[in-house]
Amino acid sequence: MVNERRCCRLTHVSFRKKLKETLPGSDWDPLGTTKGLPPERADVVIVGGGVMGWSVAYWLKALEPRRDALRVVVIEKDPTYSRASTVLSAGGIRQQFSLPENIQMSLYSAFFLRTINEHLGVVNEPPIDIQFNPSGYLFLASEDEAAKLENNVRIQRAEGAEVSLLSPAQLKKKYPWINTDGVAVASYGLENEGWFDPWSLLNAFRRKAMSMGVYQCFGEVISFTISSREIMVPEGELTFSHINYVRVQMPNSLEYQPVECSLVVNAAGPWSQKLAEMAGVGIGPPDTPEGIKLPVEPRKRYIFVWHCPDGPGLDCPMLVDATGTYFRREGLGGNYLGGLSPAEEEEPDIQDLEVDHDFFQEKIWPCLAHRVPVFESLKVKSAWAGYYDYNTFDQNAVLGPHPLVENMLFITGFSGHGLQQSPAAGRAVAELILEGKFKTINMEKFSFKRFISGEQILERNVV
Repeated sequence: MVNERRCCRLTHVSFRKKLKETLPGSDWDPLGTTKGLPPERADVVIVGGGVMGWSVAYWLKALEPRRDALRVVVIEKDPTYSRASTVLSAGGIRQQFSLPENIQMSLYSAFFLRTINEHLGVVNEPPIDIQFNPSGYLFLASEDEAAKLENNVRIQRAEGAEVSLLSPAQLKKKYPWINTDGVAVASYGLENEGWFDPWSLLNAFRRKAMSMGVYQCFGEVISFTISSREIMVPEGELTFSHINYVRVQMPNSLEYQPVECSLVVNAAGPWSQKLAEMAGVGIGPPDTPEGIKLPVEPRKRYIFVWHCPDGPGLDCPMLVDATGTYFRREGLGGNYLGGLSPAEEEEPDIQDLEVDHDFFQEKIWPCLAHRVPVFESLKVKSAWAGYYDYNTFDQNAVLGPHPLVENMLFITGFSGHGLQQSPAAGRAVAELILEGKFKTINMEKFSFKRFISGEQILERNVV
């Protein structure tokens, strides 16, 4: 069954074409076409122009079997990127995860970032500098959490990550400014860990992909045209869907463009559940495959910047306290950046990106002052808020196709560690599209099917 609106859209496109044909050689558009419209047809439409979307776009062109084999379009609704999760993140990269696949993704991404100009360099443009600071991550664990941290380090080392364990005495010797009260053990990343500038990576992916022929479109996807069919399976009747057209609303305009496509990549981050629902994901009867939602929702997170002239020096790592409070040095001159994920029952309202400064005073500052006594005298300079694309099911990525919407693929749900894993995740989705399988890293564990089976793959190191 094909949505009736498809006929209207096709008529709209055909009518425009006929009008143009009556005026050969003229640039005049009788319907006042908005500049920046996406093409009317594409092989792959990527919804979401953050670092994930542009990573997929780049890898599709880098791995395509022949030049210009694919027409790829990236659609982003926020041309200013003022609310984009990518540019509002803390910019960290680490291998200190609990799942082998997460460790593998970050190891691959670290390699990619070290050789970024070989991948994303554009002819006749300056070399890319993502301002990487290799100061490492330092995780602190209490007595109750010590065994878990030590087990995580065993997994990390088995995957090839260079991570050391430190006793409280060793920790104090290495970082005299740390108060080790309550710390039973610490883990420190010896290489491939630190932080970098998120905007530089996003822009590098974007510029390279566009130089390779990817189309950029600023607009909002407001609906899909879908065809569907019912198939009998042993469990009963299932409805399989196929997206035929993506309807893109242009900014500050009533005009829209229907884009005929073969594949849609859902890279909409915090808003990926809403996009999935447009394709029928999760809107069926409860307790059926059609009723299983994409469990990804926006969660607001605050980042604060403070000044403390006597604070930790150039050797300051990205420190993650046993309480979950984290901080790192921000440039030079005694500036620091950090935050804390709130408890489930304290999740802030996501309707805006306003910052709750009381959260710093009541929740973050006491932890900072306990762990680093000189932070008693810190002074907050600025703050901002951004969104996690938070996977409420198991805090891990969703990668790959939907089992019932045949031509929608997901790259979302990273729950705060997406930026650092974007090179690996984007390549994985591109491999799936071009080769029909994961090749560099096996990501089958992250498929949508686990939501249907109810099998969680929990990541214990979510910051």
